[in-house]
Amino acid sequence: MITAVGHADLTPTTWELVRAELRERLRGLPPDATALVRAGAGLPLAFGRVVHEVGRRLVVLLPERGDAFADAPFHDRRAHRELLALAGRIRMLPFDPLDRDACVSADERLVSGCTRLLAVWDGSPSSGQDATAHMVAYARARGIAVEVVWPAGAAREPAGRTASPRVPEHRR
Repeated sequence: MITAVGHADLTPTTWELVRAELRERLRGLPPDATALVRAGAGLPLAFGRVVHEVGRRLVVLLPERGDAFADAPFHDRRAHRELLALAGRIRMLPFDPLDRDACVSADERLVSGCTRLLAVWDGSPSSGQDATAHMVAYARARGIAVEVVWPAGAAREPAGRTASPRVPEHRR
């Protein structure tokens, strides 16, 4: 299994660069490689689209509370629906998608179930909002192969600017 985590505040140009690099890395994997992603907008959706595009199997982790789906944050609902349509398999994972700490814990479980992590990461330390560096350290501490995806010319939105977790519309 392979998964991806990373920054959500990428510039529109960077989203294009990242998708291209993810596409190339996924094409280099064995045909039976399976990708795992936690449902959400931003990188999870971009990764799910690329996985589907290159013909790999996609497993989507959905949040649950008790025996029912947990309500997704408003900005993630459309992404959840699209990822469900792209998924070859769905797994439920108990966590509250509205709780940042629960999401980080869910990402740790996601990463620990994989053999490779693609980290869309500029090398910056973790912040109160972005746990990418934490996920990279978490994977490395467990012996999980980490590949940093930060193409030449990649950039994040300037600090202070409200970052949207949405990925630009998919172009065919």
